[in-house]
Amino acid sequence: MTDRIPSIRVTVMPADMNPYGGAFGGWIVSQMALGAASQASRVAKGRAILVAADELRFPAGMICGDELSVYVTLEKSGRSSMTFVAEAERRDRDGDFTQIAATGRFTFVAVDDNNRPRAISDSPLSDSPLSDSINALGQEG
Repeated sequence: MTDRIPSIRVTVMPADMNPYGGAFGGWIVSQMALGAASQASRVAKGRAILVAADELRFPAGMICGDELSVYVTLEKSGRSSMTFVAEAERRDRDGDFTQIAATGRFTFVAVDDNNRPRAISDSPLSDSPLSDSINALGQEG
């Protein structure tokens, strides 16, 4: 088992299945997007909208009853955009065996009340240490 803390943890249920008996890939992607969106809102200290989902891979399938944990890492940040890497890890319902079921990159843009891009540093907590780290990341890329 991993020591990482998931952004999302959920059990695959019958409603999440495709006609072939596996978890529907779109459902897995939506769980990854939800996990990434949660982190994007926290980094942006406000609204952030999804603008791209890229490099989606499904190295392992999931079945009903599997536990899905989504782990999200900030990969890079610009003036208003943030790119996160999401890993969806499956765990057997009755055991400790885990494996990566899906991966992908999700890009968000921080927006204001008029849905226009805004600088991440324009957030209420722009003087926080986290903001300093994000600004440093943005200068690298």
